[in-house]
Amino acid sequence: MESGAGTAPTPCPAALPYYVAFSQLLGLTVVAMTGAWLGLYRGGIAWESALQFNVHPLCMVIGLIFLQGDALLVYRVFRNEAKRTTKALHGLLHVFAFIIALVGLVAVFDYHREKGYADLYSLHSWCGILVSVLYFVQWLMGFSFFLFPGALFSLRSRYRPQHVFFGAAIFLLSVGTALLGLKEALLFKLGTKYSMSEPEGVLANVLGLLLVGFGVVVLYILTRADWRRPPHAEEQALSMDFKTLTEGDSLSPQ
Repeated sequence: MESGAGTAPTPCPAALPYYVAFSQLLGLTVVAMTGAWLGLYRGGIAWESALQFNVHPLCMVIGLIFLQGDALLVYRVFRNEAKRTTKALHGLLHVFAFIIALVGLVAVFDYHREKGYADLYSLHSWCGILVSVLYFVQWLMGFSFFLFPGALFSLRSRYRPQHVFFGAAIFLLSVGTALLGLKEALLFKLGTKYSMSEPEGVLANVLGLLLVGFGVVVLYILTRADWRRPPHAEEQALSMDFKTLTEGDSLSPQ
């Protein structure tokens, strides 16, 4: 593990690895159970057929649930690596998540067009578009403020709380939108049979609970103030140098 030269690694909180491991177990179970649901009850996945729709839920769960959640946890897991490395990993995971989600969006719109179905009429679809737009804007803002070298230090400091808040809020909206889509899919296919505890309905309900569990565990890890990545001495020095170069402030105490 890479750490600052001459700086002792910051000890990891005792309970944090267990919560992170539990979140990954939940997340991988969600992805696997989504695939099992689509394979057992929806015929599987294919692009050039009626099964194209099934690409949508799988891609959304992988991208906007699992990978987005992992991207949020990067700063809790990689506590002693160089900040630039952690930033790059955080940004790349978000890029992969968004690309996979785009595949899911293309799949559902193509499927609707082929079948002649209406688009964007349900609450699930409205929330989905909102999440997608917010996710893209959040990534652009994060890149502009934290990865683009020309951003002013003072602007980064002011925007950081908003970036953290909206990151968690978009993740929460993504989980809620997935739950809406899951219920919509069950009602469309099962109708009144849904109330009779059909096996597909039971499996999907368990999947929904696992989605909630993953979201809750990730948000719990994020909101524990004592689990935040501690600032390193060399990073603080670099931040002050960067502030001086971009804003002309003195390094001496004000």
